[in-house]
Formats: sequence, C-alpha cells, structure tokens
Amino acid sequence: MCLAAAGGQVSLTPAGRERKTGNMEVQFTPEQQAKLSRMAAAQGRAAETLVQEAVERLLNYDDWFLREVEKGLAAAARGEFVEHDEIRKMIDSRYPA
Repeated sequence: MCLAAAGGQVSLTPAGRERKTGNMEVQFTPEQQAKLSRMAAAQGRAAETLVQEAVERLLNYDDWFLREVEKGLAAAARGEFVEHDEIRKMIDSRYPA
C-alpha cells in the first residue's frame, strides 16, 4: 500500500495501482498526528510504516478473533460447555485476590 500524508490526512492506495482507484483517506486529529510523528521520530521510522503495521495488526487480530468465535460457537453447538465453577477456578488462578 502507498501512504501519503498531508494536512493531518493519510491516503492509502493498493501498491502498484493508480491513485484513481482504491483510494482511502484516514483522518487523524491533530493530537493523533502529533503522537504518530513523535513515535515515528523516536523509533527512527516513517509514520507511514507505523500506520501500515498498525492496520496489519488490526486486520490480523480481527481474523483471529472471528476464528476463535467460530470455534466457540461450534463447540457450543456440539454441547461442549465449560461449567461455571470451572470458569471461576480459571479466573481465580489467573487473578488471585
């Protein structure tokens, strides 16, 4: 993807395509733009790279989450449930009082 920033706006276009098709603009608040610029400078990286990586993480997470929900629904359809007491034990072991 190509990323162009101007005046707090970021334009994304698929790599290798003309800008006439597939354009996407992402609007940042001035605060977001400042944070992004500071983060990029601190890491010695381009802001565009940080945005691309953030989008990739979001898409990957969403894919993973949907797969996990589907697995859970399939287990429930098979009658595979975790009893309340088991959930309580799992929570208590992970987050002791």
